[in-house]
Amino acid sequence: MAPTRLCIVTHTFLPHVGGIERVVYEQSKRLMKKQFDVEVLTHRNYTPRCYTYDGIRVQCYDALNIGFRLGIPYPIPNVTSASTFLKAIKSSGLVHAHGHPYLSSLAAAKLAKRYRKPFLLTQHNTFIEYNSIWDNVEKVNDSVVGKQTIKAAQRIIVISKATQNYVLSLGADPEKISVIYNGVDLGRFKLIPEAKAWVRGKLGIPDEAVVALTVRRLVYKNGIDTLLESAHIAAKENPKVVFLVIGKGPDFDNVKSKIAELGIEKNFVLAGFVSDEDLPSYYNAADFFVLPSKSGEGLPLVALEAMACGLPVIATNVGGTGEIIIKGFAKLVPPSKPSALAEAVVEFAGMKSEGLRLKLRQIMTEKYSWDSNVEKLLKVYEEII
Repeated sequence: MAPTRLCIVTHTFLPHVGGIERVVYEQSKRLMKKQFDVEVLTHRNYTPRCYTYDGIRVQCYDALNIGFRLGIPYPIPNVTSASTFLKAIKSSGLVHAHGHPYLSSLAAAKLAKRYRKPFLLTQHNTFIEYNSIWDNVEKVNDSVVGKQTIKAAQRIIVISKATQNYVLSLGADPEKISVIYNGVDLGRFKLIPEAKAWVRGKLGIPDEAVVALTVRRLVYKNGIDTLLESAHIAAKENPKVVFLVIGKGPDFDNVKSKIAELGIEKNFVLAGFVSDEDLPSYYNAADFFVLPSKSGEGLPLVALEAMACGLPVIATNVGGTGEIIIKGFAKLVPPSKPSALAEAVVEFAGMKSEGLRLKLRQIMTEKYSWDSNVEKLLKVYEEII
């Protein structure tokens, strides 16, 4: 049987780093083994117009990327991109878009309807709060773009119940919705005991330090300001606590300045970008994981990755985060409350986590995997093809 041509539409894709990009990648690699001819349609972001990423074909359209400099990844397709969309959609047997608010998703939905192609939408995040005029812009975009995309979808996949509530608030038909939790690459994210000494030595972190790891893009909604303030408080309570932050973003220089202003240079390490190959080792160098998000979390992949590496998790109670943390191995705190986060960090710093790591790892192998995620996705595909 000839493979089904699948067009996956996403606003950004690897090598641009992000949660949606990772989901698309992990699903695409497995779908290619399941009789699907996959092509990813995304905007051109310092990449060739056509390229291949780990065997996945990628077709790019031109777009305005003004929002990226503000920490808002919202590409606006150029008029010249119409032919790229047209060619990709017409030649497909199934169209799967990621993210309801993007113009690329709406364009794909309209063209899929015109050419009678099955159209599926995956929604990843809940409403993102910027506490600025951008909140109003987001609400308008939800009404003008997002609602149309949601209405056009024959099926809607959401990655958490929190995300489900969000799309329902925008008028989604509950009969069209399936909740499919994200997975984690259990072969990559695992216990690597020997990595601890290597990573700490590379970064100059003392062996006796208690390391609280965060993997975040450095933007407002990810709660980096809350993390900084909590580090300032926690370091006074326990000077052995070291916050290790992996990631870059538009607020990177501001974060460096704030570290100096607070005088926490010994307790707050910015590691910057870390390759996919080395990332599991950095998880294993930590004692626990901290997720300080303010809003917008559908289902954080980094929390799943951390737990797969045996790390207990402290997270803010936003979006779908509370749906995946495991009782006895995690703690939820209110968002934007540095004192509450610091209190939890000091508490976890006094825990002996070695015995917990093995137990947590075993639970994760039983509950989450990308293979299981894709098997559930395939059942949805079969319903609409």
